[in-house]
Amino acid sequence: MASWFECKVTYHKMVENGMQKKVTDTFMVDALSFTEAEARVIEEVTPFVSGEMDVASVKKTKISEIFRDDAADKWYLVKPAFITIDEKTAVEKRSVSQILVAGNNFKNAYDNFMEGMKNTMADFEIVSIVETAILDVYSAKLDAPGQQ
Repeated sequence: MASWFECKVTYHKMVENGMQKKVTDTFMVDALSFTEAEARVIEEVTPFVSGEMDVASVKKTKISEIFRDDAADKWYLVKPAFITIDEKTAVEKRSVSQILVAGNNFKNAYDNFMEGMKNTMADFEIVSIVETAILDVYSAKLDAPGQQ
């Protein structure tokens, strides 16, 4: 199971008028530890930055799954509530998950979420869909067996 870390990186970016502006961008990284997440975000972002770069923060998230769409340019946080019935008490229980979904707009993110959930047997309802400031998502790099 993936452990997703939200990493904020501060650097100088060239803006439309040709001036340098200090910006902080957010990235998601699949890593085993805070240290690995920081190293991965530095490795992934460095080729796109000229000048100094600083990892401003790294925090663990409760993202349970990522639904990608290579044609999309935004990330949305979808919170579905999975509904179960307690067999002993017959009480309905809702457990909310957090799923990061790529989409070009709200409707596209909703469609991508529903496509990703089409094979689930569980009953669920969407609690919220919110656009995030995340620029990119970096999955774990898996080495071939026997290599170090």
